[in-house]
Amino acid sequence: MDTDTPRFLTVALYQFVDLPDFAALRAPLQDLCDAQGVRGMLLLAPEGINGTIAGEEPGVRAVLAWLHGDARFARLQHKEAYAARMPFYRMRVRLKREIVTLGVPGLNPARNAGTYVKPQDWNALIADPGVVVVDTRNDYEVGIGSFARAVNPHTRTFAEFPAWVARESEPGGVLAGKPSVAMFCTGGIRCEKSTALLRSQGFDDVYHLEGGILKYLETVPEQESLWHGDCFVFDERVSVGHGLAPGHHQLCRSCRMPLGDAELQSPHYVPGVSCPYCHGTRTPEQERALAERERQMQLAALRGAEHIGARQPGTPARHTGTDDEPHGDNTP
Repeated sequence: MDTDTPRFLTVALYQFVDLPDFAALRAPLQDLCDAQGVRGMLLLAPEGINGTIAGEEPGVRAVLAWLHGDARFARLQHKEAYAARMPFYRMRVRLKREIVTLGVPGLNPARNAGTYVKPQDWNALIADPGVVVVDTRNDYEVGIGSFARAVNPHTRTFAEFPAWVARESEPGGVLAGKPSVAMFCTGGIRCEKSTALLRSQGFDDVYHLEGGILKYLETVPEQESLWHGDCFVFDERVSVGHGLAPGHHQLCRSCRMPLGDAELQSPHYVPGVSCPYCHGTRTPEQERALAERERQMQLAALRGAEHIGARQPGTPARHTGTDDEPHGDNTP
């Protein structure tokens, strides 16, 4: 089989909706995905559903049809991309307190999110000098690409965002005086929650990019785009560019940071073992274990098989996304 022929359909989805029986959905959804050969991560919480799944197209379509069969998911939207290789190693349906962790009780994005802005109208909005443009993603994501003029809150997790809002709302901050604010994120989920947060604090003119960066890159022609760089995604694609074409980054298998050309050429980059971000943070025993995992993965690749290397003790992922984007909790 031609390994460069797109075979697998990847779907990112989320919806804020009241799900008081969310726990009862876990087992049938897990069983369905397993039966259809679908992998990825789906999060269920009282506030809704969030996740990314991938598989051969009939299987993914079957899962989407099952979800749409529930009247509560009638408005569920998703974004699609095709890949030549399966981007996930396993399927997990998990129960969470929030489908994207902000840690602010009482927010209801299903009712109180800001104003949606279509991708084709986004350029005009963020070109307005009276609008504060805020990238609600985490620092490592912003580092590989963002919109021109966007403010980077330099957060490590989305749960740090409320504290940033509080600081920047003080005199002299970029949010002082409650200006018009335009927010964006990868797929739209963080934006809905962050705009609900600002509205709860008295901001009246709050906007967010409908469908997120991914929909913008899919919709807006590159020659008209105000996006610079790549967009980080939480699966084996690592990053995407305009038209959702594969980006220019690889993933450090030790700390899971995205690596560009400069990082890959660093003397601290050892495939599967270390990169400039995590060099010197592992014990010699951990480095040997990581090197062995990488060797086993390479041998499996030569056989045309998959090797699922268990995460080593003491080597947690730098960002597994329990507080992030739809597929942020997936750690292949």
